[in-house]
Amino acid sequence: MAWLTVLTLMEAPLMVPSLAGPLPAATLIDPMWFDYFPIVVYFGFVLAVGFIMKRKAATSDEFLTSGRSLPAWVTGIAFVSANLGAVEIMGMSANGAQYGMPTFHYFWIGAIPAMIFLGIVMMPFYYGSKVRSVPEFMYMRFGTAAHLINALSFALAQLLIGGVNLYLLGKIVNGMLGIPLWVSLVVAAVIVLVYITSGGLSAAIYNEVLQFFVIVAALLPVTLIGMYRVGGWSGLKQKIVDYAAQAGEGSIYSRDAMDQLHSWPGTLISGFDSPALSVVGLVLGLGFVLSFGYWTTNFVEVQRAMASDSIAAAQKSPIIGTFFKMFVPFIVIIPGMVAGVLIPEIQHLKGGEKFLNVSADTLAQLETQFGPTPSGYAISYNDAMILMMRDLLPNGLLGLAITGLLASFMAGMAANVSAFNTVFTVDIYERYIKADASDETYLKVGRNATVVACIVAVFTALLAAAYSNIMDYLQQLFSMFNAPLFATFIIGMLWKRATAHGGWAGLAFGTLAAFGVNCLGWFNIIQFPGQGQGYLAAISAFVVDLVVTVVVSLVTKPKPDKELEGFVWSLTPKALRTDPALDQLPVWRRPVPLAIIAGVCVIVLNSVFH
Repeated sequence: MAWLTVLTLMEAPLMVPSLAGPLPAATLIDPMWFDYFPIVVYFGFVLAVGFIMKRKAATSDEFLTSGRSLPAWVTGIAFVSANLGAVEIMGMSANGAQYGMPTFHYFWIGAIPAMIFLGIVMMPFYYGSKVRSVPEFMYMRFGTAAHLINALSFALAQLLIGGVNLYLLGKIVNGMLGIPLWVSLVVAAVIVLVYITSGGLSAAIYNEVLQFFVIVAALLPVTLIGMYRVGGWSGLKQKIVDYAAQAGEGSIYSRDAMDQLHSWPGTLISGFDSPALSVVGLVLGLGFVLSFGYWTTNFVEVQRAMASDSIAAAQKSPIIGTFFKMFVPFIVIIPGMVAGVLIPEIQHLKGGEKFLNVSADTLAQLETQFGPTPSGYAISYNDAMILMMRDLLPNGLLGLAITGLLASFMAGMAANVSAFNTVFTVDIYERYIKADASDETYLKVGRNATVVACIVAVFTALLAAAYSNIMDYLQQLFSMFNAPLFATFIIGMLWKRATAHGGWAGLAFGTLAAFGVNCLGWFNIIQFPGQGQGYLAAISAFVVDLVVTVVVSLVTKPKPDKELEGFVWSLTPKALRTDPALDQLPVWRRPVPLAIIAGVCVIVLNSVFH
């Protein structure tokens, strides 16, 4: 009966956690006093790194770009760690719990190819042009209007996505300690604020390297213990098949179990009932538009590579990151799948009201007997990883796991904040407000922007709280902020005839197209059970952006070829796109051979886990 007791938490419908109200009578997980020790040690290290790096952030360039002084292995790990926040840990474990193996596409189709493309094709342009941000590259290629649209939309995106990481960080503390969510949000924001304002980008990057290893050490035991408990990979698959046969009509489990046990055609996650449309949606929507739009133009990740000490190091940063990225599904998606067959709350979410013969009346009786869910907390797929930790890890190891979760959310939020302060300072304040200010002024503005970002993120966290699967929300954001930007970038880089007017018009109309499709979904005019809304919005944005850019460019005047050198592939000499010291590096340390190895590895993974 012990596990049935926990099911009393599920009687209330999914709802937005209350930010105000009484302290919960109970907590989601129950750590012992010694579980807090690794948390305290971790926060001590994080703050110490911030203060140590303060002496290396004495100028605006050092604060915002690290002075382009970091080695490839540091920026490569930071490149992945900056993304290893809410999206990876809670979002992907939620996807694993809800959809199963199709979630692998977010890594092996929706990340690795784009990361390789960024390293080989785009980083030489970013690094060689000496720009300090992606929007600044847009200014050099397309001019003021496109730059301003990009800078403002990127800044807004970072505030919204920073809120996602902050919300999930606060939710962990809320579920662990019973502290009201709003208090958790404020405390988390203050900690990120302290070390970013102290050490700037260098502090963020070195902390991200530390955070990556803490995250792996924390999450790997969850995977290993979880797989042991379900009888290994074969046992997990058999349980999914068995539970699918018992599930209530209309539930996730009532679909063909093979939909969860094969990554293709991925109808569960795409939202398309047609296998053919699902494959097209995944390949074009996720694998091309959303993936390339995110990884090649998102300054959060690109900023880490741009902090490298050479062109070759900048190219290798995302490529080195691919090898770590390939490993991540095994510590985030697999635990989510295990949660679907091992954790009562997730079983109930997937199986429907009467799954495992637990009726609504039975749940009501149990709630009367044992009490309701803690005030202000409702279980969702986003809790899959937390619940796995609660049920599988012994005290002591539980503290390390909680530390890993906190590290991941702080890495994600710090990446958003450090990217925001750079874009605001370089692309908004310096470009449009005060172009001739002193370096001391720009340094002060960068630090003040960090404060503003942390405060605003507390409020944007409320928007994230409305989604039971946070990946649904993030895909919709990426479709509006990243997909149209990628279309503008790629056509501007490959087609010299693309004009300034074409660039800003395409970007504006592409963004509006994605917003329009998402509005249709938000108002239930069109509906997708999975994340097809984000895919459709992304494809629409890309196509509209491409068409508008081409049409407008054909009727407006392009820049002279000389002004496009360094920004268009065909007009940029190979010498400007190549590290002058490349020939001195061993073959295995060069970008192209590393990219080939990464490509082969991801093909093998897609073949094995098809």
